[in-house]
Amino acid sequence: MNHRTNQPPGVPCYWMMAVLTCLFAGCAGVPESAAPQPSPSAAIAPAESPVVLPSEGDTSASVPDALAPIPLPQSEADLWRLLQQADRGYVVLMRHALAPGTGDPSNFQLQDCSTQRNLSSEGQAQARETGNAFRQRQIPVVKVLSSQWCRCLETAELMQLGAVEPFAPLNSFFRDPTTEAEQTAQVRQAIIENRLSPGVTIMVTHQVNVTAISDIFPQSGEMIVLHASDPDQVEVIGRLPAI
Repeated sequence: MNHRTNQPPGVPCYWMMAVLTCLFAGCAGVPESAAPQPSPSAAIAPAESPVVLPSEGDTSASVPDALAPIPLPQSEADLWRLLQQADRGYVVLMRHALAPGTGDPSNFQLQDCSTQRNLSSEGQAQARETGNAFRQRQIPVVKVLSSQWCRCLETAELMQLGAVEPFAPLNSFFRDPTTEAEQTAQVRQAIIENRLSPGVTIMVTHQVNVTAISDIFPQSGEMIVLHASDPDQVEVIGRLPAI
């Protein structure tokens, strides 16, 4: 006697068993823990912060303390030591050496020294001794500027601290005070532009010019040390008496 199963034609028995098992036991999905995880090496690293390089001409990186406050010297020796270091741009504003008299003759001509008030022999010796004082202390003078007046040019040349460059804003305005504001502003700007350049700049000029920028009435040959601590302020650091 032949026995037959009730399986549908064309469907194998083992497929039927699998279907029935799934129906009664439940077909579970693949657990999350079994899912493939990216390896640690494949993780995306956080982007690094960009490196900012100083732009051309930016001195803030190379001279970080250029605008730091300067301790005021307590003595003449301290002031000379400050100039010896010259870690920033100092300006020595000097009244020309001894030249007897006041102002200039009525026939004054800028290009003719014979029409001007000039250095005496004592003033010439004073200028030489002033230059010696800078050399003996090895002050790093990087520039020498002078009024175009003969007594100022001669003072600067006799000091022998470098090539002398005439600088018109240092010219006397004793006879024409209407130019005081403009000339003083130009000298102030030159000091400000020099503030980050290490070394000492000497400016030889006149009493009225020194007083206008420092509020100090200097003696012949006296020197006022200046520095610009920021782009809009020129400070008096100290005074060096005439040699």
